[in-house]
Amino acid sequence: MAKGGFPGFGGNINNLVKQAQKMQRDMERVQEELKDKTVEASAGGGAVTVIATGKKDIKEITIKPEVVDPDDVEMLQDLILAAVNEALRKADEMVTTEISKVTGGLGGIPGLF
Repeated sequence: MAKGGFPGFGGNINNLVKQAQKMQRDMERVQEELKDKTVEASAGGGAVTVIATGKKDIKEITIKPEVVDPDDVEMLQDLILAAVNEALRKADEMVTTEISKVTGGLGGIPGLF
């Protein structure tokens, strides 16, 4: 092993530090961008639609009037839950995709959000 070097990093710790700093800046940029990026999910054939951000904030819920049945509130609740859960799953997927572009597939960064 070269003096001050690590196997697999070309023996130059300075390059490793620079790469880590660049990755950190890129991660901060991606986090900012994810605040504005949205995903959309629906349930019941589009009866309920949910829009969520990459920060997992629910921005909008749209419910078609024809699914509002006072005698079957439970069905409407189930549709809302399904749409919200799908939107959050899609938000997670979007975050993972964007982060992997920065990390080169090194995996998730604990405590990112």
